[in-house]
Amino acid sequence: MLVTDFSTDVVAAPERFALFEEVAAQSHMRNRLRSDDQGDFRSRMRIVDLGEVQVSALSYPHLQIARTTKLIRQSDPDVYQINYFAGGEGTISLAGHDTALHAGDLVVMDSSRPYLGDVRAVPDRPSHLTVQIPRGLLSLPDRTVRGLLAVPIDTSRGMGAVFARWLTDIAARADQFTPADVPTLASVTLDLLASLLGRCLDTEDTLDPQARRRALRIRVLDHIRQRLADPGLTPESVAAAHHISVRHLYTLFDDQGVTVAAWIRQRRLERCRRDLADPLQSSRPVREIAARWGFADPAHFSRAFRTAYGTSPREYRQQCLHAHRAQNATSDEQG
Repeated sequence: MLVTDFSTDVVAAPERFALFEEVAAQSHMRNRLRSDDQGDFRSRMRIVDLGEVQVSALSYPHLQIARTTKLIRQSDPDVYQINYFAGGEGTISLAGHDTALHAGDLVVMDSSRPYLGDVRAVPDRPSHLTVQIPRGLLSLPDRTVRGLLAVPIDTSRGMGAVFARWLTDIAARADQFTPADVPTLASVTLDLLASLLGRCLDTEDTLDPQARRRALRIRVLDHIRQRLADPGLTPESVAAAHHISVRHLYTLFDDQGVTVAAWIRQRRLERCRRDLADPLQSSRPVREIAARWGFADPAHFSRAFRTAYGTSPREYRQQCLHAHRAQNATSDEQG
C-alpha cells in the first residue's frame, strides 16, 4: 500500500494552485479547476492506494470543478468517484440539474458523465474524502448506479454513517496498515459501498451473498462499538436491531475465532483498560469505569479483567501510574 501526502506549501504562493491542479489530475482525473483563492491556494491531500481502489482526503478553501465533454474525450479513467463532504457546502450540477451539498453529504459521480461542482470546503482539516473505483469492480449494474449520480446520500445514520466512518478511518490510519491489509481494505470498501448504494435504491438483494454477509458484519460491528457503554447491549439486542436471528448473528462471527458475546466483552475490557491507564482518570473509581463500559457488577468485571490481562484492575492502574510518573521524572531530569 502506498500512502502519499502532499501539500501546496512546498512552493511559493503564486505557484500553489497550478501544482494542486497537476497533482489532482494525476491522482484523480483531469478536470478544469478554478478557485477564489488561486493567488495563494493552500491545500493538503493524502492519497491511499489500495490497488484498484483509491481513497483520498483533501483540504482546500474553495474549488470550482468542471468535468467537460472535451476532457472526457481526451482521457476517461472509467471510474466512479464517491465524494464525502465531512465539512463545507456547495453545489453539483449534472445534466442541467443543480443539487445543493451540505456537510455530511455523500455523492457519486461518473468520470464518463460531464458535471460541474462548486465547493467551499474547510481549509485547515480534511473535509473532502473521495473513493475512486473502476466501474466494473462495483457489484451493482451501471443502470442501477446511474439513478444515484449527483444525489446527496445522508451519512448521519445507518449505512451512510458506517461508510463515512470507514473512509475517515482509512485516511487517518493509513500509516498503520501493511501491504497485507490492502486486499481486505479494498474488499470491505467495495462491499460497504455496494451495500450503501443498494439500500438507497432498495436493491441490496442484487449483491452476491458473500458481499451481503460482509457488509452485514461490518454494520453489526459498528453497531456494537457505538453502544459498548449500554448495559443492555446483548447478542439478542444486536440481532433484533438488524432484524436477524441470534443464530444468524453468531454465524457472522464464525471466522472471528470468538462468539459475539465474547467479542462484546473483549471490546468493553479494552475500553476499561484504556481508561484505567489514563492518568487524567486516576481519581475515577474502578467500579465507575467498569459501569461506564457496560459492566454493572464490579466483581464480575474484576474477574473478567484478571482472566483477560492476568492482573486486577487496581493493580493494572497502579502499574500504569507508576510507569507514567517514572517517565515524567526521567523527562524532568533530561530537561
